[in-house]
Amino acid sequence: MKRLQVIFLVALSSSLLLFGCGNKEDKAAETVVQPIVEPIVEKQPEEAPDASEETEDETDLPPEEGMVRSTLTNEWISGSIEDARPIAVMSPNDSSALPHYNFSKADLLYECPVEGGITRSMAVFKDWESLDRIGNVRSSRDYFVYWALEWDAIYVHFGGPYYINGIIEQDSTNNITGCTYGDKRTHGLYEDAFFRATDRSAPQNAYASAEGINKAINKFGYSKTYRADYHEEDHFKFASPDTPNTLDQYSDAVSAKEIDLSKAYPITKTAFSYSEEDGMYYRSMYGKPDTDAANNNQQLKFKNVFVQFAYHEVRDQKGYLAFQCHDTTRDGYYFTNGKAIHVTWEKSTDYEPTKYYDDAGNEVEVNTGKTMICILKDGDSVNVDGTSLTSK
Repeated sequence: MKRLQVIFLVALSSSLLLFGCGNKEDKAAETVVQPIVEPIVEKQPEEAPDASEETEDETDLPPEEGMVRSTLTNEWISGSIEDARPIAVMSPNDSSALPHYNFSKADLLYECPVEGGITRSMAVFKDWESLDRIGNVRSSRDYFVYWALEWDAIYVHFGGPYYINGIIEQDSTNNITGCTYGDKRTHGLYEDAFFRATDRSAPQNAYASAEGINKAINKFGYSKTYRADYHEEDHFKFASPDTPNTLDQYSDAVSAKEIDLSKAYPITKTAFSYSEEDGMYYRSMYGKPDTDAANNNQQLKFKNVFVQFAYHEVRDQKGYLAFQCHDTTRDGYYFTNGKAIHVTWEKSTDYEPTKYYDDAGNEVEVNTGKTMICILKDGDSVNVDGTSLTSK
């Protein structure tokens, strides 16, 4: 149609020229009509969606409908417990207290020295309501409470020295204890949350159960879901499961197949051995595998291990310790996939999560899986593949 318009206009122009050759006035009035050619606009094809974005979305689909990523491990969990508060359970590391029960079900495990050269552990469980024997359970130390608070966890313990009075009795702390603490304080006291086993001797035979913990929660009116004022959703910065953090991007990363904490923990001699087969660190204590008596004596294993140096003081003649949990000046090491890098850590408030940064100031990307956090006194060292690593 456009081509016909052009031909018609050209013909019309020629006829005007033929009929207008008579005089100057007519020539002056001549109008030359130029052909009008409208541009042909080709329709551009629509851009195809970014294949990488589609792939990323598809690869992060849950294995079952309704599952979500855990903020503790980045592993898939039931959506029904997405907002459920974890519990944090205090446990002894005396040889007579081992093996623990259900610790292979914990998402996180903390270890830190207490008086007498021994260490104590705190296990953090997200999915705990099916567990009938947890522990064993021993007394609190106040610095463990600060680490429990940053997960908005319900804190489970069996008494403790008077140093815990202040932190336990603040309104925002939800604790459950099996006996009085300090100078006969009773905040969170609910003996029916615990039971004594007959296969061990006191004081290493006190255990908690999910049924008992639920009874205590109901009695005290504790929230079982995260509290908006105390829960930080972004605790760890997780690497994508499809592109795990190998630490290969760090030129100063060191080999870390064997982690030996015997100088820092001289009684328990906690150590980790890396398995190339499954990429996990297997924990041992007292020179033997640290196992779970409730799970076919399965050895405890972790995808991530942090060694965290912290300022400490001896409080009294009994040797009770204090650790500075709030700090912005301390460092440590991050272990994963058979390697280690130097890190710094920061925690400014009770409920603020501890953050870990590489030497360039970037937050460390933690791999999907369980994490073990070992707190060391400043000045102590960790032996890694035969090399002593200390605070810098």
